[in-house]
Amino acid sequence: MRDDDRISNPSTQPPFHEVLAVNVARRRVLAGGLAVAVAAFLPAARAGADGPTPSGLLGFHPVRRADARGPMPAISPDYRYETLVSWGDRVRPGSSVRPYDGDPSRRPTAAEQEELVGIGHDGMTFFPKAGAAGREGTLCLNHEYGTNPHVLGKPWPQSLEDVRLSQHAHGVSVLGLREVNGRWQVVDVPHARRIHANTPVEFSGPAAGHALLRTPSGDAPRGTFNNCSNGATPWGTYLTCEENFDGYFGTESPWSPSVEQARYGLDSRGFGYGWHRYDPRFDLADPRYRNAENRYGWVVEIDPLDPARAPVKRTALGRFKHEGAAVTVGDGGRVVVYMGDDQANDYVYKFVSEGDWRAMRAAGRSPLDHGRLYVARFDADGTGAWLELTADDPRLKSRLGDQGAVVTYVRLAADLLGATPMDRPEWTTVAPDGRVYCSLTNNRRRAAPNAANPLAPNPHGHILRWRELDGHVGTRFAWEIFLMAKDSHDADHAFGSPDGLWADPDGRLFVETDGDQPDDINNQLLVADTRTGEVRRLFAGVSGDEVTGIAHTPDRRTLFVNVQHPGDGDPRLTNFPRAFDGTTVPRDSTVVIRRKDGGVVGS
Repeated sequence: MRDDDRISNPSTQPPFHEVLAVNVARRRVLAGGLAVAVAAFLPAARAGADGPTPSGLLGFHPVRRADARGPMPAISPDYRYETLVSWGDRVRPGSSVRPYDGDPSRRPTAAEQEELVGIGHDGMTFFPKAGAAGREGTLCLNHEYGTNPHVLGKPWPQSLEDVRLSQHAHGVSVLGLREVNGRWQVVDVPHARRIHANTPVEFSGPAAGHALLRTPSGDAPRGTFNNCSNGATPWGTYLTCEENFDGYFGTESPWSPSVEQARYGLDSRGFGYGWHRYDPRFDLADPRYRNAENRYGWVVEIDPLDPARAPVKRTALGRFKHEGAAVTVGDGGRVVVYMGDDQANDYVYKFVSEGDWRAMRAAGRSPLDHGRLYVARFDADGTGAWLELTADDPRLKSRLGDQGAVVTYVRLAADLLGATPMDRPEWTTVAPDGRVYCSLTNNRRRAAPNAANPLAPNPHGHILRWRELDGHVGTRFAWEIFLMAKDSHDADHAFGSPDGLWADPDGRLFVETDGDQPDDINNQLLVADTRTGEVRRLFAGVSGDEVTGIAHTPDRRTLFVNVQHPGDGDPRLTNFPRAFDGTTVPRDSTVVIRRKDGGVVGS
């Protein structure tokens, strides 16, 4: 249940499709096609390690379009996949909790779900164990969402127990992994645990302790949910990102949203979870929990190996519908985080720490608490500017007051600075050559298309990339279009709605999809050669799913990918990970992808 296509941005700035049309015309991307865009932007292709291929990088046979349908996944004939972990599996295999196997006659209890893998598998990171040669480690796995019929087996919760079951299915799973006799398995480790909507959390940064994050009830902050994409820090912690938090709040009482609440999409209906009916923390009209909604929409830092450390919401990175947090190290050792706000006509952001991350940590200061937050403006000449979101700016100070309010209502701050509204900016990834890629999934609410403005509306999405002009830490960049999904629809690698991204060290871009696909094929994982623009389909999911989340071992010979909401929970469409039987409840699953010859994934 998502509302990414709804527009809550009243900005009158030129929408991105207008800027894009000017840039596209100038660079002849539309006239000359993808090859022109890539040739103008990238160095020449080179041969792969195993000899020349059509791209030099993509040496596998792709999944044919005709095979990318149905109740079970399809994979390149050069590859194999196996299911690693599914909703309802034990977080610690040695525990006595009863797992859930998709039996439609029963669901887990709320208490059981606290010890079971959650639903809505999404972003994830594999943290290799030191000295284990990449064959053992910890997987941090996000759980974005699960509808009531899927989780509860009913359209609405009927008790607080039902609400707790749903809440405990959200959040993050921290799992121990090990390769045993050639197969990856979940293993029992002391730090394995579930983090969910009722887990105690802390706040840091400019909004910590702010009046906007306090409730009249004085209740302590708890929980994280709608955990979408992710990131990882150079010091070994996990960043989980809260996306469509607004959909979990609602009310049955008379209520109307403030300007600030409306800008974040809050309304009395929510997404139909009904949490507010039994948990007053989510009732927008309950005066005891005023401001409770401001505690969500943040990037949350988790120490995978230390269960005693509470998750920390790093408010300096801003509050919006975070799709992900791509971390890189820029000039001067400063940590840089790129982030997309996944809603139609919202923005792209960047955070830059104030100093070298090692020196800051040595001084006891988090690099994610002290720095500068920016929002992007994309200009028609193919350049762009990062606009600083600071209360020192008179425009922001007069409207919002202090930095705590700026980061809490950062969408309003970005509106005031004239940021460029985008077509649902989702995942970002930083390639080893320094280029930043951003998926723009789609935007069906643009104006009617015409010859000069062919991406309005934009039902298929595209991928943008840019190069920073100052080692990631400055305020200027040069941008370009990498892929337009609509241009693939006559090709065998046809796709739409690009979402998850990962740029590998060799020049490949892995692209996952979430949305309508051409010819009603299933969502998929594709690999693109960033030097030539060639794209091949590596993996296709199952009916009604989303293919998302991507993690890898250090040698890149194992890739972890998620099949989210298979069948959208409908057992008549798929029973994955079980073979099709028409009755077993489908379960979100993480799959392991490897080449049959043991080579690098994507090659």
